[in-house]
Amino acid sequence: MTDMPQRFDTKIAIALRDDLATWQKLNVACFLAGGLPGSYPELPGDFYRDGSGKHYGKLIRQPILIFAASAAELARTRQRASDRNLQVSIYTRELFATGNDQDNRAAVAAVPTEALDLVGLAIHAPRKEVDKVVKGLSLHGA
Repeated sequence: MTDMPQRFDTKIAIALRDDLATWQKLNVACFLAGGLPGSYPELPGDFYRDGSGKHYGKLIRQPILIFAASAAELARTRQRASDRNLQVSIYTRELFATGNDQDNRAAVAAVPTEALDLVGLAIHAPRKEVDKVVKGLSLHGA
């Protein structure tokens, strides 16, 4: 074991609308973080095992930074990522009213990019690129 934290070449950032109810912020953060391994299969680490031999599930192998953002800041962050050809995962306000993945995708598909009512987004990319995309956002709770 080492006492030195590992420095990753990539960074994961999630930005959440600052005017959401607490349960909504937690829900959106979980959906976005949960979807990252599907887009980036290298993110999960290995299975865990405790000292008694009991097995546990995998976790994302690196920290996730959570930022607070206004509606305008989320739109700007999405645009910055798009300008750099970086993939983002999004969660829109309409998804609070849907109940399954098919309806979620249909709700997003019904809205043009510029009209998306973003309440959260996630990005995994090289550190410097993520830093440029989230520049100006504050860490959530800071």
